[in-house]
Amino acid sequence: MKSKGFTILEMIIVLSIIALIFLLTLPNIQQKQKIIQSKGCEALVEVVNAQALLYEIDTLSPPNSIQDLIQGGYLKEAQRRCPNGDMIEIVNGEAHVQ
Repeated sequence: MKSKGFTILEMIIVLSIIALIFLLTLPNIQQKQKIIQSKGCEALVEVVNAQALLYEIDTLSPPNSIQDLIQGGYLKEAQRRCPNGDMIEIVNGEAHVQ
């Protein structure tokens, strides 16, 4: 009587190949994460600049700080910080990363 199924050796070989593929792709994924955070920060700065312009159109004066935009409802509290943790500040009516 012959059983159908995988032997332990075959299972170990398949799992080893899967682990090897995972270990080869992990550094690439981590590198892409840094690029994504950087691009996300650039995009958020552009959003803050657009909202600062709307604020200036509505109030006829540029915002003095990002808090002005948050209190005016132009931004959410979470939008004061980039995905990588850097703070966004407003200098002369324009957003910059600290």
